[in-house]
Amino acid sequence: MSGQTFHFSKETPPDSMFSDIQTLNKFQDEQFRQLTQFVFEFLTDPTKSSRLMSQLDDFAAENNVGAGALKNVFKSILSVPNSALKKSLSPSQVKEDLVNLGLSETKGEYFAEQWKANLVGLSRSALGQTLMVNQLVDMEWKFGVTAASSELDKVGNTFLQLKLVINTGNGVTNSYMELTLPQFYSFLHEMEKAKASLEYLS
Repeated sequence: MSGQTFHFSKETPPDSMFSDIQTLNKFQDEQFRQLTQFVFEFLTDPTKSSRLMSQLDDFAAENNVGAGALKNVFKSILSVPNSALKKSLSPSQVKEDLVNLGLSETKGEYFAEQWKANLVGLSRSALGQTLMVNQLVDMEWKFGVTAASSELDKVGNTFLQLKLVINTGNGVTNSYMELTLPQFYSFLHEMEKAKASLEYLS
């Protein structure tokens, strides 16, 4: 293992990654195709990370696989295209890395084909995420209480005003949002889920 070089990583991957990837050889082709689909769905749209977690749990239950072990395997297989995207690797380089990690030739070939088929969507998603990160310059918020309203049941409700400072590329602009407390907690919950998923998969 130590003598091999990899395209997706400058350093030799940890032994756990070799064993995780080799575990994939035990899956039937249909199961492997399903997991591969999960990988590319997540990379194309990371905002659906909470959906991915439930998909993996369902997959583990349906196929009598330990959920914890499956998530480790998934993290390992996901890290290859994730790095490959940043390094602009070709399908043949992706396949070579996976085979060197211990994946069978046929499964490596299938994954590389899916990499090629999804490349446009993956690149667009990566660009979109970069823009999203760079756009938000600053954020301010303040709480308020509804003092008067045409709807009596809304009087006394607490709300949150958000001010987002966004870089449009031609200067900065302010964007305002007003959320009720339930909306804010829902928004916060989604952000926490996304953060937890990204930490889990990083």
